[in-house]
Amino acid sequence: MEWTRAKDWLIGALGMVLVLAVAVGILWWVVSNPVGEGEARPEASPTVDHERLPGGGPPADLREGEVWLGDLALDAGTVVSGDSTLRNVRAVGQGVVTGPNGLVAARLAVDATVPFEVVADDLGDGTVVRAADGGQAMVVRTVEALGRELRVVATGTVEVETGRLVVKPESIDFGGPDFLSDATAAVVRRLVTIEHDIEGLPEGLVLQDVTVQSDGFRANLLGEDVKLVP
Repeated sequence: MEWTRAKDWLIGALGMVLVLAVAVGILWWVVSNPVGEGEARPEASPTVDHERLPGGGPPADLREGEVWLGDLALDAGTVVSGDSTLRNVRAVGQGVVTGPNGLVAARLAVDATVPFEVVADDLGDGTVVRAADGGQAMVVRTVEALGRELRVVATGTVEVETGRLVVKPESIDFGGPDFLSDATAAVVRRLVTIEHDIEGLPEGLVLQDVTVQSDGFRANLLGEDVKLVP
């Protein structure tokens, strides 16, 4: 049966035997890689706000063959899906129902760290993204503007815009004279602006908040009626 195959798949991916209630809730995370022995854990601790996930009883229309799970929690050191990598992932779900319509969580909150190198890949080879003072992010890359190659160092505050992780430069420095900076700032600014969609998570999660830490961007996402497994 589909249920048995999915459970076996999850057990093989995580390398441990979980109770069935937890296994159902984290089937969508079958691509998670367990943290290797001796591997350093990211500094951030889970920040899922349980108060925003109120409890409740099973739905009155629960049908025969469906299973309702009140609460589920998952911690994963690394989650890899396609070209996406997330670290230090914490997910808390409530009101999870499995049945003919798949696996659906009434409420789901996820905290995850997006490594700097994942975001840097959006801007091109050789780009470096790292933490800066005051909770800002720094972008260092070589760009071509007005026929010249310039090494640019830009810093800005991380924000959430229309569900995206965004860093717009508030200061740009490429070591040139003032007149050169004025002439090329508009061109350079768009080349060091970060607009990143967080991938590798179920559809229906919406980015709520992002902060900068030493190993990446710490993101908090929330969603309702989130389909975990189709």
